[in-house]
Amino acid sequence: MDSQGQDGQRVVWAVMDSRIGPLMLAASGQGLVNVVFHATGPVRERALRRLAARYGTEPVEEPGAPLPAEAIRQVKAYLAGGRRGFDLPLDWSLISGFHRAVLRELADGVPYGTVVGYGELARRVGQPGAAQAVGTAMGANPLPVVVPCHRVVESDGGIGGFGGGLETKRQLLALEGVLPEPLF
Repeated sequence: MDSQGQDGQRVVWAVMDSRIGPLMLAASGQGLVNVVFHATGPVRERALRRLAARYGTEPVEEPGAPLPAEAIRQVKAYLAGGRRGFDLPLDWSLISGFHRAVLRELADGVPYGTVVGYGELARRVGQPGAAQAVGTAMGANPLPVVVPCHRVVESDGGIGGFGGGLETKRQLLALEGVLPEPLF
């Protein structure tokens, strides 16, 4: 594989350190395509192989490229409490169908500092009774933090699962004022 894939598509990526651990942010010519938690060693390598297979090109580490650099700036500002949303072009090509519909509704319809239940999100996309499928969509979210799957909770008050780990979900919900900050 070369550095230009299908349709001349190029994928660039960078890893940032953060209060929730190392995050890999990858971008295609269409926009931010992937945010990966715990982005060291095998986790990062699996993500890069997946991107290479999808785009037909070897992703290039390029932290200074405009989109990864801007994404890192915005994520840092969000995690520091200085930003409530993201203004980034998104490439939705790693997800389709019901999952894409759910994630787009989440991105557009669940603002900072609020939460939504799995069942309510299913209802919003016209699939009442598909709460478990919404949970699957959250687990498949290729753009966590930016597309805020941490804001999806259980109807009984539980916080539900999270691909970045429950402690990370708690930290993000506390940052947004949904949960109290831990005492220690």
